[in-house]
Amino acid sequence: ELMASLQSRLQALWEEQELVLLEARECAKWGEELEAMVRDLCKPNEFERYMMFIGDLEKVVSLLLCLSSRLARVQNAMRRMDGNTEVEEKQLLNERHKLLSRQREDAKDLKENLDRREHVVSGILAKYLTEQQLQDYQHFVQVKTSLLIEQKDLEEQIKFFKEQLENLEQSIP
Repeated sequence: ELMASLQSRLQALWEEQELVLLEARECAKWGEELEAMVRDLCKPNEFERYMMFIGDLEKVVSLLLCLSSRLARVQNAMRRMDGNTEVEEKQLLNERHKLLSRQREDAKDLKENLDRREHVVSGILAKYLTEQQLQDYQHFVQVKTSLLIEQKDLEEQIKFFKEQLENLEQSIP
């Protein structure tokens, strides 16, 4: 029953992931339309700033999500430590935790810098776009970010349920 429940949950997550991927493809098309409009309206150096911001948006958000996910796994492993855990393993986990914490802080700094750049890009676009077009651009940035977060969350859930299912299958004689 537990295996059937896990398989059912996995199937639901895969279906949800397909929907999110479809939304991501639609968002990418929207981004291409926005890119073409910005290319036509802005000066080349302004367009380049826009493109760098959009490219870095995905990279920085993905980096933050990845580091947060890794850090959470290390913290979970640290919570499972007990008196039987080897000193070497404890030390390794502590070092990994410190490293990931520092890397996440650096990624947060990158995100703050990216937010400042977004304000600069919005200011540039405000000179060329109508109020509605500017709102569409801002909505695009929000949707792109939320889809990245949703995709990563689904990947993590799928990975978790696959591991649970594998562990359960291995535990059954």
